[in-house]
Amino acid sequence: MPRLPELSTLSLSTEDLGNGALVGIVRLNRPKKLNALNAQLIGELGQALAAFEALSLRALVVTGAGDRAFAAGADIGEMAEYRSIEALKMARRGQGVLDRLAAFPAPTIAAVNGFALGGGCELAMCCDLILASPTAVFGQPEVKIGVIPGFGGSQRLTRRVGTQRALELMMTGRNVSAEEAVSIGIALEVCDDVVESALTLARRIARNAPLAVRRLKRAVLEADTLLPPALSTEAWLFAECFADADQKEGMRAFLDRRRPQYQGT
Repeated sequence: MPRLPELSTLSLSTEDLGNGALVGIVRLNRPKKLNALNAQLIGELGQALAAFEALSLRALVVTGAGDRAFAAGADIGEMAEYRSIEALKMARRGQGVLDRLAAFPAPTIAAVNGFALGGGCELAMCCDLILASPTAVFGQPEVKIGVIPGFGGSQRLTRRVGTQRALELMMTGRNVSAEEAVSIGIALEVCDDVVESALTLARRIARNAPLAVRRLKRAVLEADTLLPPALSTEAWLFAECFADADQKEGMRAFLDRRRPQYQGT
């Protein structure tokens, strides 16, 4: 079996179910930063997916280290001073890796523990199934810091909950509890031990014919053929935000822990 890479921001492992059946586990491992998605983590996630693709997994579970966060968003300190061209490159890079997760051949399950906000919510929504701990919190609050989702959130949230609810959530930037996430279709169910519940679900899936499961996933994903151009539009609009004074104010206020003062410029 190929050896999994040792990474700084992710912890990778497998569970052997016997007869060559493997379940992979990706754990975001920046707990002091609430597992925020910085450039290094995004790059290493791409490496992790490549390594797991070579193993012909029966299922893949994605979760976060610690109890406080699955992933609390993108690393705002890293991107606060970006120009539009840098923001566009970041969006395309992030979308590329998250698209790879969304297109992962085997079923994927997000075990969301704590905050899944901004980029963290976008990451969770790239998984086929989302299980939530009782303390899970979902949201796309980017407008509060002067930008829009850049890793696919405007498209994937709309596809999960419908246009009207997605607009309400993203335009207000409000957070969603685990229970509400289930009721509106973001998450499948609330589980006390979310990681073990995700592994149990992965094992149930893994008992079925793996090629049939893969083809089923492909059939469902290919029912939607308009996502790539929509993601390109999102990336350009995300990048345009970084030419605004409001983006600079929003991110600086976030980092300074104060209320932003927006001027609409």
